Amino acid sequence: MSIELVAAGLRTAKHVVIFTGAGASAESGIPTFRDALTGLWEHFDASKLATAEAFLADPSLCWGWYEWRRMKVVQASPNPAHRAIAQLASLVPKVTVITQNVDDLHERAGSRDVIHLHGSLHSPRCIDCHTPHSRPLPSVTLSECGSRIDPPECEVCGGYIRPGVVWFGEMLPEVAWDKAMDEAQTCDMFLSVGTSGMVYPAAELPLHALRYRATVAHINPQIFETSHDEYFLQGGASEVMTDVLAKAFGGLLLED
Repeated sequence: MSIELVAAGLRTAKHVVIFTGAGASAESGIPTFRDALTGLWEHFDASKLATAEAFLADPSLCWGWYEWRRMKVVQASPNPAHRAIAQLASLVPKVTVITQNVDDLHERAGSRDVIHLHGSLHSPRCIDCHTPHSRPLPSVTLSECGSRIDPPECEVCGGYIRPGVVWFGEMLPEVAWDKAMDEAQTCDMFLSVGTSGMVYPAAELPLHALRYRATVAHINPQIFETSHDEYFLQGGASEVMTDVLAKAFGGLLLED
């Protein structure tokens, strides 16, 4: 079975890259972009709020939506997949976590030096001079996020503070992308968890790892096409990750 082969690969791996997408955080209750918006936001299209044009056209509407997303993350907890990934770092010589998610659930589970390809909800910056926003963002209720919320102003230039995420039409952060490509090139095992492999350029990473002869495995509830050189493990991120670790390391038990 593929899961046995992947577990065997983990036991001997020297450098494992874990590459996570929306499916890894969905089990913590974080909505994905493919989910229809609900409640106060049900009449909006997420893809049309996630652009620089949307923010400039209506800053308070766009900021309110991102505050709603940020508070969903604040109220969520890391799930068993996040905890399994963090625990793996104590079981193999090197683990690199690369994520497309904009939450901090990997860090809260214990993973260190996470590479965020799409930025973070927790790292806002000025839309004009790009200075990071140093003041803590206030806590708001999810119901308050349904109203327009004026974004903070930059302490340096007075411009609006924007969410620290990569919007549609923007380039990935160069430093994060270069680091991710380097890690994919030097790993001997690459696990893609909860990502469909449809969003480029991030979807290039497993292919890059494969070109440099890493063992590549995809974990996802939905089957999608992969090459004959890759493994596919069907199932949710938490279920499969805990199962793989248990098989690889002799009945390892994860804390609740």
